[in-house]
Amino acid sequence: MTLHGHLPQRAGVGFKPTHFAEIVAAVRPPAFFEVHAENYMGAGGPSHRQLERLHAIAALSVHGVGLSIGGDALDKTHLAQLAHLCERHQPECFSEHLAWSTHEGAFFNDLLPLPYTRATLDRVCAHIDETQSVLRRRMLLENPATYVLFEESELSETDFLRDVASRTGCGLLLDINNVFVCAANHAFNARDYLAAFPMHAVEEVHLAGHDEQNDRDGAALLIDTHNRPVCDHVWRLYAEVIAQTGPLPTLIEWDNDIPAWPVLAREAERAEAILLRKTADA
Repeated sequence: MTLHGHLPQRAGVGFKPTHFAEIVAAVRPPAFFEVHAENYMGAGGPSHRQLERLHAIAALSVHGVGLSIGGDALDKTHLAQLAHLCERHQPECFSEHLAWSTHEGAFFNDLLPLPYTRATLDRVCAHIDETQSVLRRRMLLENPATYVLFEESELSETDFLRDVASRTGCGLLLDINNVFVCAANHAFNARDYLAAFPMHAVEEVHLAGHDEQNDRDGAALLIDTHNRPVCDHVWRLYAEVIAQTGPLPTLIEWDNDIPAWPVLAREAERAEAILLRKTADA
């Protein structure tokens, strides 16, 4: 297992093909781009040519959304396709979610939560070991956005992630919007969660927007929708994290209701300003 380069400690964006022409024409494009692995598992075509062009001007992060790290068993075909994709494009980073989306051959189009038990920990660690072995590269694991909790959980989420990183050698991807969403949904303090998070293992940060809805009882429920700008509360948490850790590669996720390129670029510039300010203070 090897580490295939590093993402720059600057701001990047999730790539959307509708922005391609403006990106390649930009005088100063973002420092890195993230793509969802499952969108690039075909054999060829314009999508791969675009990806090659992007990787010629910036670093590349491949983010999986369908590996089902917490599921009953990894899909060998999916994992082989993922390995081929990483071998073909040699991204600086590969990451996946602490979630499950498959069971006994069925696929669910969602990232579903896990109970934090010792048995789950063993299964997740075994799947990460298998993934890293097949990909021949180190991966990052992302903390999830969740809407339910499990009574049988034996570990806190932060302790679970700390143990996973320690046992497998993987890194962590800290999604600060997910922390904010979960804190609101489950009535805990986001800053307390971040104080307990194993920051020593964090190698990338995600920022995104969310939607506020109501559950069936009328209570507020935050949904990780990735369809709007990062909210001010999340920006404040992000600035506090960067003040503690120093600059970290930071991605702006915007996957739905895709905005015009200048809107997305401004979000990345805001993150970049926080990173550069911390770099100057160092």
